[in-house]
Amino acid sequence: MSANLEGEADDTMMCCASCGTTEVDDIKLKTCTACKSVRYCSVTCQKEHRPQHKRACKKRAAELRHEILFRQHESSHEGDCPICCLPISLDQKKSTMM
Repeated sequence: MSANLEGEADDTMMCCASCGTTEVDDIKLKTCTACKSVRYCSVTCQKEHRPQHKRACKKRAAELRHEILFRQHESSHEGDCPICCLPISLDQKKSTMM
């Protein structure tokens, strides 16, 4: 039963947020460029749906920006300068601070 619900969720994601038109060969849905959470079949539908979507769109777009800005890099930053992020030599003979 849960697999069926997931399939239904996928179908709703593949339809226009304004008119409900589903994506088929001749109609390609375009994703909202700001929040990437809704899709539209045309610019007209996007403009008609904008008043309902505006608040949620701004909130999600801000979340996406924060995720990108504050994403941690895969590498460890131990030994990196906190100001310029360049590697600092951990060799005590070469370090001027010790």
